[in-house]
Amino acid sequence: MPEPTAPPATAVDRIDAAIARIESAIEARLNSAAALAERHAALKERMAEAVHALDEVIARGAQN
Repeated sequence: MPEPTAPPATAVDRIDAAIARIESAIEARLNSAAALAERHAALKERMAEAVHALDEVIARGAQN
């Protein structure tokens, strides 16, 4: 179990620590958004393929 760290000693130290936490949160949010965009693009591509396949099935059925 890691030892607890002492609180920052000065106001400047506390501000620096807060800025570091904010930057970390921003990076995590950007990574999450990028992952969501990738999943969305993959799903969109799969849906386009499925619709195309259904169109082909319907077209073949109309020819019979």
